[in-house]
Amino acid sequence: MLNEYGDKPYNNTARITAVHKQRYEIEYKGETCFAKLKTSEYYSPDKCANFPTVGDFVEIKEVPGSDHLIIGTCKRKSFFSRRDPSSAGYYDQIVAANFDYVFILMSLNMDFNIRRLERYLTASWNSNATPVVILTKADLCEEIDDLLLQVQQIAAGVDVITISSYTGYGLEELDKFMRPDVTIVFLGSSGTGKSTLVNALAKKDIMKVSEIREDDSKGRHTTSYRQMIRLDNGVCIIDTPGMRELGIWYAGEGLSETFSDIQPFLGQCKFTDCRHITEPGCAIKQAIRDGQITQERWDSYLKLQKEAKYADDYESAVREKEAFFRNIAIKNKQFSKKRH
Repeated sequence: MLNEYGDKPYNNTARITAVHKQRYEIEYKGETCFAKLKTSEYYSPDKCANFPTVGDFVEIKEVPGSDHLIIGTCKRKSFFSRRDPSSAGYYDQIVAANFDYVFILMSLNMDFNIRRLERYLTASWNSNATPVVILTKADLCEEIDDLLLQVQQIAAGVDVITISSYTGYGLEELDKFMRPDVTIVFLGSSGTGKSTLVNALAKKDIMKVSEIREDDSKGRHTTSYRQMIRLDNGVCIIDTPGMRELGIWYAGEGLSETFSDIQPFLGQCKFTDCRHITEPGCAIKQAIRDGQITQERWDSYLKLQKEAKYADDYESAVREKEAFFRNIAIKNKQFSKKRH
C-alpha cells in the first residue's frame, strides 16, 4: 500500500469503515476498532492534509488501550467528491474512496428519472470505477420493457440489471460482482431500496429499511453516517448520506462517456464557433432533426456541461482570491517589519 503520493510503502495499514465526526471506525489486523487523526500530520500549517473518508486505506500508529492514531492516507484508486459544506463550497470533500463498482439504483416506480441517471452516470465514470445501473422494484412496475429500453439508450456500455429485492427477481445477475475484496458503492435517491438490496445480498437483515410514502413513493435516508459494510462473502458495500448531494464537481471524462452518442457530432459544424442555435450547417441541429439524438438529451448535456464549467471556474476564482489575500498578508507583514 502506497502513501498519498504513491512513493512510499505503508506498513501498519487499516481501512476506514465509518466516519463519526472526529472519530473513525477502522478494520485493523482483522478486528474492528477506533482511531483518530494525528494532529501534527493532518493539521500542521506546512502540510496539505488529505483527510481520510470511508473506504480509505490509512497508516496507523498503534496506541494500546486507546484510539489508534491515523498518520497518513494511502493513495486512492477511485473516489466520489462533493463541495465541502463546511468550507462554504470553496473546496471538495471526498465522501467515498477505493471502490470497484458504482451501483446506481433507480426504482421503476415514481422515482424513475432519466435526467438524474445521466448525472449519476457522469459522476460514476469520472470516479474511475465501473458503473452498473440497477433498476429496482420490478415487482411494482408493469412497463419494465419500455423503461429498460430508455435506460439502455442512454447508458451505452453499462450493465443494466432489473431486480426486485422483495421477490428475488434478477438478483442472480449480481453474482458476477459479488467477489471477495470487491468494494461497491451505492448511489441513488431515497426510496430506491438501497438498504433492502444490502439485506438481500447479505441474506440477513443488517440495515434498517425505511417506510415509503404512498403519495410520491419516496422514503427517508436510513443511513445517518458514512459507513462501509463487509458481507460474509468478503464483498464491501459503501453507503453514505453524502451521495444524495453529489454534484458535477469534477466532470473530467465522465461527460464524454455518458454522452458518447453526442460526441461524434461535436466539432462537425460548418462554423467552429457554432452555438448550435440558428447557425447554418449545425451538425447538432441536424442530428436532432434526423432523430439521431433528442432535444432533451442535448439539453441535458448542455446543463451538465455548464455545471461542470461553473465548478472549474469557481475553483479557479477561489484560488485567485486566496492568492490575492495571501499576497496582501505578506506585504503587510513586510511593511510592519520595516516600521520596526
